[in-house]
Amino acid sequence: MSALKDKLKADLTASMKSKDEVRLRTVRMALAAVNVEEVAGKTARELSDDEVIKVLTREAKKRREAAEAFGNAGRAEQAQAELDEHAVLEEYLPAQLSDEELAELVEAALAETGAVGPQAMGQVMKVVNPKVAGRAEGGRVAAVVRAKLATK
Repeated sequence: MSALKDKLKADLTASMKSKDEVRLRTVRMALAAVNVEEVAGKTARELSDDEVIKVLTREAKKRREAAEAFGNAGRAEQAQAELDEHAVLEEYLPAQLSDEELAELVEAALAETGAVGPQAMGQVMKVVNPKVAGRAEGGRVAAVVRAKLATK
């Protein structure tokens, strides 16, 4: 079993004992999402830490989008609940790249591929995405790549 999944299970038990409702429901949801991912496909399998991080990143994005939707609908209480869950999930995810670090990675990928012009975006994204690996949201990466290619 992956170390991250073990940590989630240990935190589930700890949050039950401490009666931390937000952490309890968030960790339960995260473990459920991991379990669903493990049994998806033709055969059941154990997820690696990287795969667990991808699942948690997807769940964090859902919480952020739901909070935004609730906020726009004037439902502040539900929006805050989603933001609280997002904050708990962030504790399990790797630290996000700063704008400068992301720009450096994109510059390195541009130099590596020799890409010029917006039509080379896919080529650059193919090189950058494995290096970013859960440390920056895809839309943010695409925006930086698009901006860098526009200046070339």
